[in-house]
Amino acid sequence: MKRELGIARCGLACCLCSENITCSGCNSGECPDKDWCENRKCSLAKELAHCYECDERCTKGLLGKIKPYAFTQFVKRYGEKHLLDCLEKNEKNGVVYHRKGVTGDYDDFDDVEHLIEFIKTGHR
Repeated sequence: MKRELGIARCGLACCLCSENITCSGCNSGECPDKDWCENRKCSLAKELAHCYECDERCTKGLLGKIKPYAFTQFVKRYGEKHLLDCLEKNEKNGVVYHRKGVTGDYDDFDDVEHLIEFIKTGHR
């Protein structure tokens, strides 16, 4: 885990991403997706560092997917530090963020609350 990379604007865990060797993150100016990323554009327009800082209930862009939406909701409730702590603990206990491509153990959920509970406990 590269904790210093933290959480992306949309809620994805840059700190655990298998692409973090070549990716410098949303704010680097080098992000290959910067021109089309709806979450980056919106949060910049609202002068927010992350979508979780916004008061709107939003499912735009990547927030239309369960993992980034649940991570964002987790941070709204418990804070970014707690999310990072849980992700780090889960990784040490064998939970994999990217197991095949960009799909891993946090992706096989269809309910936000179940995923939030999994983040907290590391158990299904």
